Amino acid sequence: MPEIKIVTDVAGRVCALPVTTGGDVDDGDEIAFVEAMKMEIPVMSTTAGKIKAILVKLDDVIAEGQVVAIIEA
Repeated sequence: MPEIKIVTDVAGRVCALPVTTGGDVDDGDEIAFVEAMKMEIPVMSTTAGKIKAILVKLDDVIAEGQVVAIIEA
């Protein structure tokens, strides 16, 4: 099974993680929310599969392009 890395398009603080490791996701599902400029910006899945790993925690400060999660497609 290929592993797909999900990255964020913005820098900011992780304010929500609506998925858990081992959970199923569809293409377009929200993996995390990043607070940037007083807005909550979703980080969405680019494929359907199972969450293999979540690489961030709530309140982590993350950089643009950082890997947030890995999905087994």
